[in-house]
Amino acid sequence: MFYTAEFLIAVGGILLLGLATDFLGRHTFLPRVTLLLLFGILIGDQGLALIPAFFLDRFELITDMALLMIGFLLGGRLTRDSLSRNRAQLLFISITAALLTSLTVLAGLILLGLPFPVALLLGCIAAATAPAATVDTVLSSGSPKPFANLLLLIVAIDDIWALLLFSLSMAWITSINGGADAASPLLQAGYEIGGALALGLALGLPASYLTGRLRPGQPLLTEALGLVLLCGGLAIWLEVSFLIASMAMGMLIANLASHHDYAFHEIENIEWPLMVIFFVLAGASLDIELLQQLGAIGLTYVLCRTLGKIVGGWLGGSLSGAPAATRRWIGIAMLPQAGVPVGMALVAANQFPEYRQLCLSIVIGTTVLFELLGPVLTRLALRKAAS
Repeated sequence: MFYTAEFLIAVGGILLLGLATDFLGRHTFLPRVTLLLLFGILIGDQGLALIPAFFLDRFELITDMALLMIGFLLGGRLTRDSLSRNRAQLLFISITAALLTSLTVLAGLILLGLPFPVALLLGCIAAATAPAATVDTVLSSGSPKPFANLLLLIVAIDDIWALLLFSLSMAWITSINGGADAASPLLQAGYEIGGALALGLALGLPASYLTGRLRPGQPLLTEALGLVLLCGGLAIWLEVSFLIASMAMGMLIANLASHHDYAFHEIENIEWPLMVIFFVLAGASLDIELLQQLGAIGLTYVLCRTLGKIVGGWLGGSLSGAPAATRRWIGIAMLPQAGVPVGMALVAANQFPEYRQLCLSIVIGTTVLFELLGPVLTRLALRKAAS
């Protein structure tokens, strides 16, 4: 009974907090994502320790559910119409931003004296972004603009490029070190991405024709949740990317379900409450003390990643003929970074134990910084690009 009371009080308090942060986010320069993260730090173990431990233990489940919905909604934006309007900008900006970020971080860390293998790994990890924080910052900024729509499209495929770069670097380092199984990282990446796309296709194809029939043109919330959760469960069970799988399923439904007015818009009604809990628990899980341990290597990583995103966004925008405002601000809008880089760092640490401490400390420490400040910069970029 005591645990039930604690759980209900925690959930109720956090959800009511969402109302306050939404109000503050509309009247201050801080986006609600950053406000929720800060509140999580305040009431977490490093602050007032008000969040029950068993509630924090469920953070992984809440994270997976939140990212599943984010992936599905992002996939729903990858329609033929939006891709045809933004195809050149999407490809050029996403690819150049990922490549230049990786190369800039690689060069900066080598100049600082780090061994080539660890500098390469950190450079590829730096290419990844944070879909959840970026999406929420965009959606809370007001009515969609061309710049905001382009940003969401880029974020939808950005982590795919990062995963490919990371897998290539893992294979290269393994071959340099004389490993006998240098191809395994590439095979694993191929299975993770290809399997996720196949799963999204297998679920999305029948769903695009069968859903939205009980209430013509309006898929039910039960249908949306059932599909998203089924997709996520199968993806985790099959050990493929559940984010890519849900994105592929959402894209297929959005493009093939012509009888839908808007594919599964009902899921947006429950997305925000779940995101409130997700970001508060994310804040409570952040280790702020890691910021004090970054040192010269961490500072170089932060500066080079920031420079790489800005220059890469500008170059990609110039090559694709994007408007001046897009070229100037798209890189800054892509700075948030969250869980995907930490996952990559863990994989690298397991594969190369000699780099474990350095990779984990740098990636986790800088992720704390980018997770707090990234949404602020994204919101600034959205406002400047729209003005």
